Amino acid sequence: MSSKKIGRPPSDKPKSQTIEIRVDQEIMSKLDAAADKLNTSRSAIVRKGIEKVFDELQK
Repeated sequence: MSSKKIGRPPSDKPKSQTIEIRVDQEIMSKLDAAADKLNTSRSAIVRKGIEKVFDELQK
């Protein structure tokens, strides 16, 4: 028999850090709307926002 593991392959950049934030209902609604429109997760939207702010600061 093959000794291959079943499941996802290991990630090159594993996401092992967790951030917990408090937001009001308006921000949560905007986050959910953006995630729905882009067909992605809340986490992906937050990561994209952090990258965008960081890139703007580098200019």
